[in-house]
Amino acid sequence: MASSSLGHRAPLLWLVIPLAAGLALAKGWPMGLPLSATLGISLLGSAGACYFSGKSSNLWATLLCFGLLFAGLSSYTLHRSVPPDWSGLPPREAHLQLRVTRAYDSLYPNRAAGLATITGTDPHLAVLRDQKVFYSLRLRDDFPAPIPTAEIDTLGVIEPLPIQTEPHSFENYLSDAGISFQFRRGQVIAESQLASAYRRFCARTADRFDQILKLGVSEKRPELANITPAMLLGRKAELSDKQDELFMQSGTMHLFAISGLHIGVIALAIHALLLITRLPRLWRFVISFVALGLYVAITGNTPSAVRAFAMVTLLQTSYLFRLPGNPLSALTASALIVLCLAPEQLFTASFQMSYGIVIAILLLGLPLGERMNLHCSLFALIPESTWNVWQKISATIWRGFFATLAIGLSALLFSMLAGVQYFGLLTPGALLANLVLIPIASLVILSGMASLLCGMVGFTAGTLLFNHAAVLILAGIDSAIREFVTWPGIYHEATFKAEWIGPCAFVILLGTIFYGYARRWQPNHGSWWPPFIVVTITLIFGVNFG
Repeated sequence: MASSSLGHRAPLLWLVIPLAAGLALAKGWPMGLPLSATLGISLLGSAGACYFSGKSSNLWATLLCFGLLFAGLSSYTLHRSVPPDWSGLPPREAHLQLRVTRAYDSLYPNRAAGLATITGTDPHLAVLRDQKVFYSLRLRDDFPAPIPTAEIDTLGVIEPLPIQTEPHSFENYLSDAGISFQFRRGQVIAESQLASAYRRFCARTADRFDQILKLGVSEKRPELANITPAMLLGRKAELSDKQDELFMQSGTMHLFAISGLHIGVIALAIHALLLITRLPRLWRFVISFVALGLYVAITGNTPSAVRAFAMVTLLQTSYLFRLPGNPLSALTASALIVLCLAPEQLFTASFQMSYGIVIAILLLGLPLGERMNLHCSLFALIPESTWNVWQKISATIWRGFFATLAIGLSALLFSMLAGVQYFGLLTPGALLANLVLIPIASLVILSGMASLLCGMVGFTAGTLLFNHAAVLILAGIDSAIREFVTWPGIYHEATFKAEWIGPCAFVILLGTIFYGYARRWQPNHGSWWPPFIVVTITLIFGVNFG
């Protein structure tokens, strides 16, 4: 029987892989590379690929990959151009004008933190203009927290990030995100330019959504009422320290990052609602695109949400124009767009976990689930046309169990390595936790979406109903996780014995997954075992526990 999850093509991988390799090589190059040389070699390789495109299939492909490799080197150099005079200098006071690009939630009303681009300085610091900076500053009592696209006048202490940062540190996170400087121990003096009207609308709507999701439940169960906005709006700052720790230990913290799960569930819900209206295909696409885009903007345009939105939009576009599309090609196209526009994202935990886990699910989990169901099907000797209702229900549940198990196993492979690399935790219990919680969390997302729809049209009774339904589900989740993390072996503190082990293990794991998929997971090519062997060997020989 032909497999519906094998044989998908993604030609853009020939662009994504060498581009990503060039970015990784540039980051690991200790002395740096001259931009003129890398750009020149990239252009020569691309020109050679064009010249030989109709003459030699092997040569033009090799030259194209070579050109893209050096394009990645050039891109990293362009995006991480730190003034050389600042290397190793001590912190100094600076008066800066900042254009906010991302605002972080803060637990303190008189503090503001986020990412920004330096747009103005005193004359002696003009070299800092256009540099990316993390800011953490004090606000006056009458001054609201700045939002993206706003320009603020600030006074504080600026210092360059160290070249070598400690693993799992906040400085390491900033460095991986392409940030070159920290700006702290100061204050926001004034807002020199208001944020755009669209951004102000998104900020007001986010606050309104927060009020709707807490309506009727914040007074009774405040510790649970905060989880719904955290899950629907990405406001993880509203979680308590204990909740944050529990979700991290159980391997379910991803439920609070607006990502593929949230965008996928909401996209399916919007699609189902629009089908009822029987609108033309084009109108359904436009309405879904606008609604999802607004949701992503209202929740802060986080990188994981933007990536998921790009993938869903590419898939919907292929369906709209009846083009041959598949999830793998949409995933690859979204990765190429991200790496071209924001190449520094390649080194973030969010990017690597998002794409790594989805690749594992698409290339390993779905085919493995099909193979499991093929060899372990119920009522195999009875023609399906003769099944009664209970047999059909039992077979559907059975197939769903194996499909979910295979997807969970494939996702666990990458997430275990990523957990050790970025969070210092090995969470083998995440497989069981996610098998149970992801479907339940989807119900919370749907309840929250229904609550928001009711709140926006003024149907308060509906809002109260869905808010209480969400809190009831969350109460069960909270109790279950508190008990779950007490079981032995659910999580372990763990670190790699050397910094290079984690990245190398990622590359080898993805390589075995791509190879196995290309060979259709045939027994004479290792079958399904190589990815599991790679992770097992890495954990046994490359990890320190405790």
